[in-house]
Amino acid sequence: MATNNEVKLEQSEFYEPTEADKELTDFVTSHCTKWRDYRDVNFLPDWLEYERIFRGQWAAEDKTRESERSRIVTPATQQAVETRHAEIMEAIFGQGDFFDIEDNIQDVNGNPIDIELIKAQLMEDFKKDKIRKSIDQIELMAEIYGTGIGEVIVTTEKEYVPSTQPIPGQVGQAAIGVIERDRIGVKIVPVNPKNFLFDPNGTSIDDCMGVAIEKYVSIHKVVKGIERGIYRKVDIGTTGEDTDLEPTQEVSQYQDEKVLLLTYYGLVPREYLNNLKENKEVVELFPENSVAEDYSDLVEAIVVIANDGLLLKAEENPYMMKDRPVLAYQDDTVPNRLLGRGTVEKAFNMQKAIDAQTRSHLDSLALTTSPMIAMDATRLPRGMKFEVKPGKAILTNGAPSEILYPFKFGNTDPNNLATAQAFERMLLQATGTLDSQGMVSNVARDGGQGGMSMAVASIIKKYKRTLVNFQEDFLIPFIKKAAFRFMQFDPERYPSVDMNFIPTATLGIIAREHEQQQFIGLLQTLGPNTPVLPIILKGILSNSSLSNRFELMAALDKMSQPDEQAQQLAQVQQQLALQAAQAQIAVSTTQAEQNRAEAQKLLTETQLMPQEVQAKMAASLTKNLPNEDDANQREFDKRAKIAELMLKEADIKNKSKIVEMQMSDKRQQVEKDFLDRLSKELS
Repeated sequence: MATNNEVKLEQSEFYEPTEADKELTDFVTSHCTKWRDYRDVNFLPDWLEYERIFRGQWAAEDKTRESERSRIVTPATQQAVETRHAEIMEAIFGQGDFFDIEDNIQDVNGNPIDIELIKAQLMEDFKKDKIRKSIDQIELMAEIYGTGIGEVIVTTEKEYVPSTQPIPGQVGQAAIGVIERDRIGVKIVPVNPKNFLFDPNGTSIDDCMGVAIEKYVSIHKVVKGIERGIYRKVDIGTTGEDTDLEPTQEVSQYQDEKVLLLTYYGLVPREYLNNLKENKEVVELFPENSVAEDYSDLVEAIVVIANDGLLLKAEENPYMMKDRPVLAYQDDTVPNRLLGRGTVEKAFNMQKAIDAQTRSHLDSLALTTSPMIAMDATRLPRGMKFEVKPGKAILTNGAPSEILYPFKFGNTDPNNLATAQAFERMLLQATGTLDSQGMVSNVARDGGQGGMSMAVASIIKKYKRTLVNFQEDFLIPFIKKAAFRFMQFDPERYPSVDMNFIPTATLGIIAREHEQQQFIGLLQTLGPNTPVLPIILKGILSNSSLSNRFELMAALDKMSQPDEQAQQLAQVQQQLALQAAQAQIAVSTTQAEQNRAEAQKLLTETQLMPQEVQAKMAASLTKNLPNEDDANQREFDKRAKIAELMLKEADIKNKSKIVEMQMSDKRQQVEKDFLDRLSKELS
């Protein structure tokens, strides 16, 4: 931000701070000093030790007893950090695209916007700005310190593109060279928590009154900013050594050609910014002894201060959404706090126990392998320097057994290492990670496949908590901020519309392997002939690490789709079967009609049979009777009984035939109904 006073500066003059500059600088630095004291007391000592443990560096405060000589730092915590870091990164970037956009965006005319084009542009810009590499560093620091922090910055860079262009006036000839053009870039810079200041009263970045980032930068970068008009033209100088703000703790820090830069993002009194433009002193709104004096009419601003006193830049938040360009997320949740806890903090106590046990074991080995020796100094050569090493020749004035006497300490207890291994399993349990052999603990080993499955499922749930924190508090807000920056500073490529971004992170390495085992178990249960075989195979391929898994999945989808020729052949076969069935139905219907006619004829004959039997019986009753009356009567009665029996027999036969004909008619009707229904279904 350039004031009217700055414009009038001669080329050889520097900007002299005004009273308004001092008021704003004091406001920012006083708050940052209090925040720094709070951080240094509560967090900084632990962070320095966490970093040292991760790097495997020994320090004097690691000694558990005065006689301890070994300085080993076991890699248990390093392994836990690397395992969790790899799992989270695989979950974020393992499937290619790590975000998506809801397809419901329209322009001012109501026409739909090509979502895939915007997504492809964002992915291409993220690749150029190395966003994945930056997020990798941020996530690693979250595992070490407990909180991942990033600063979103907008850059204008020169981009050189190879080009071949025709030469005017010369047919068939072209000039080969490059095209120079400006490119708007949006980067996220990893911020070490040791360089981060925040309002302790806030529980998030936006909830704080302000946040600040202090770090050493090369002086040439500040001078470049002055030349481009980003910073004021001040008499900048270098500063001294401060190891707490260095990216890594080295034995000797480079002290030359660096500037201490404090960048403040937060609220400042509006009056301070206005007075900077007008170059006048601040007018107090409240009484001098009022607490509200410094906190009235606050506005979002960006303030950059060099070497604790030089105001390089002060302006109201220039971004169109008025959002703070700083993001932070907790690796593991600490409720109602801005800072979280990381893997090193969870492993800290057991790491100390493992190191103490291992160092004790090594010290014991040193005593047993290279024991102390008592000697008669009067019988050794004068000026001899005694030491024990293979092949060493020792001169004595007499028998060596009488002059040298080693102290025996016995054998080293092998249970020391077993105890250290038990501590290591406790560490892995505390951090929710797996050891190098893929086992969680003794409980998982003894619990069989079911116990192992439950242990892995528990670990995956712990990873999901971290993944949710990362997505909700870091990934999606960063993509939104980046999109808004591109809309503001590169409107030709990015239309200014509201977009909803969706994270696509799914499963990490361990989770995918666990899911693969579940798919394989399901396949073994259902068998290879199950109709859901393509779905199971697709799930196995999607969770595999094969480089060509997408091609295999596409081929599997193609195989699952029906063949058009096969479909046409099946339709022809179905039509032929339908025609054959219809012909068979016609034949069966004709045969049924014939059977029904014969049955009707038989029924009629059966109904007439009793009448015929009665006529024959009447004739037989009166034919060839004897003359005597008694004999005549007896013969008549006999014939009458015989006729009655024959009539009953005929009646029984008649009823039996009627029942058979009714059953046959009913059966033929059922067959006809079935054939009619079958014909309709085939049609």
